[in-house]
Amino acid sequence: MNSKIAGAIGLKTNPVAIIWSDEAPTDALQFKPERWGCVMALIAGAAAKGKTAVFDRHTYGCWGGGVGLGFGDAYQTFPGGTEGFCSFLSDGNEKTEQGRAIGEAMAKSPGGARMASDFLHGERYLKDPPAVERFLGALPIQDVPAKYVSVKPLSEADSQRDRIQSVTFFVEPDALSALVVLANHLHPETENVGFPYAAGCQVIGILSYRESLREHPRALVGLADLSARKTVRPLLGEHVMSFTAPWPVFLSMEESVDGCFFQRETWAALTSETPPEN
Repeated sequence: MNSKIAGAIGLKTNPVAIIWSDEAPTDALQFKPERWGCVMALIAGAAAKGKTAVFDRHTYGCWGGGVGLGFGDAYQTFPGGTEGFCSFLSDGNEKTEQGRAIGEAMAKSPGGARMASDFLHGERYLKDPPAVERFLGALPIQDVPAKYVSVKPLSEADSQRDRIQSVTFFVEPDALSALVVLANHLHPETENVGFPYAAGCQVIGILSYRESLREHPRALVGLADLSARKTVRPLLGEHVMSFTAPWPVFLSMEESVDGCFFQRETWAALTSETPPEN
């Protein structure tokens, strides 16, 4: 399926479809079972560049990615359990004997020095473990009714066959602004775009899944996640943000492309193009 939106904003990469399925797509990229990897590396570095990637309950790369894709509460298997994760995301695990022992073991593993440092001293993204507990309590953690979650260029998805959950665009500021305006084109009386705090994959995954169930689903802006930005920057550039539209929102936005501001002078000025004559 091709996207009018992608053409209108001059998208340099592919819109990415997230799909639930019980069969793995052929020739798809996939992490090795139980090995670490960043979900955003395959979404931004593979699917946005024309390839297909797939994840399952043994190949989601990292604990946050397992949660983000919808493979249940993967934080329970984090070193030190959920308690260990709450300290990891906040002020660190060095304050407990168990935490210090786990961190020291991490540091001795191949390539584990950086993870050990974050585990022991904390990423400091949230103030303290209770704040992380509140964050986790608000996340729509779920176990999706599918064996696989795949990401592929929208142009290779079949809207009649595939269980498409959402479409994600990786865009710079002008194009992001255009997508926000387009999302409000039909129903400006409602809040049509959100910008939540969460991991990059969680915004594209479970938070967008939740939006699909609402009476008025919203598109979500993402990549405020500093760790995800570190992964995506060398792949797509330093100014890129994500914009994820749940499938019904995407279809509505597609219908709004013809006859909207893309044919007027303001958008043409931002893109240095000559607008078509009315």
